[in-house]
Amino acid sequence: QVQLVESGGGLVQPGGSLRLSCAASGFTFSSAHMSWYRQAPGKERELVAGISASISTNYADSVRGRFTISRDNAKKTLYLQMNSLNPEDTAVYYCRAVRRATISWGQGTQVTVSS
Repeated sequence: QVQLVESGGGLVQPGGSLRLSCAASGFTFSSAHMSWYRQAPGKERELVAGISASISTNYADSVRGRFTISRDNAKKTLYLQMNSLNPEDTAVYYCRAVRRATISWGQGTQVTVSS
């Protein structure tokens, strides 16, 4: 059974940092394309960053240079290092796995950026 469990969210002040983790199980993590998405209140879910099995990465323009996506295949864990956070980054952050034609989502972790 596929499981994606996010952690690391919380409340942080503007300019602060957080690192999100997504622990994966139930599938071959190393061959999956992994992504972070986020959804703010009243807005559609949007792509934040993605990383392929070959470690190619892509980022939304709004986070490029501030966020870094990475993966540890041995630990079956996806990460998102978030620096220079601002209130516009407030959202629920979701981990997504795509392998072959199957898409799986985690339950999400809340990130709130506020003073």
